[in-house]
Amino acid sequence: MHIHEEHVSEPGMVVIDVTAADEATATLAAAELGRLWRSSGPSAPWHTPGRPGVSVRAYLDLRHRPSPAPEEVHPLPGRRRKNRTHGK
Repeated sequence: MHIHEEHVSEPGMVVIDVTAADEATATLAAAELGRLWRSSGPSAPWHTPGRPGVSVRAYLDLRHRPSPAPEEVHPLPGRRRKNRTHGK
């Protein structure tokens, strides 16, 4: 697949190709990267003759992180500290 100049025209813009043993794994990996940065989402999968696996492509913008959905925000596990008065 050809990479067009506008997809990498500025610092922070990247094109990734993910290759995995199967369509579901390649698509999931590209989709998970889209949870970290603004993304086009995975492309339609393709197979390159003579190469193992199935590939997908995604366009990412590392300059912007997506906003997490409220149900995706989880506090870190651990004990909560009690309020302490120092010096007593």
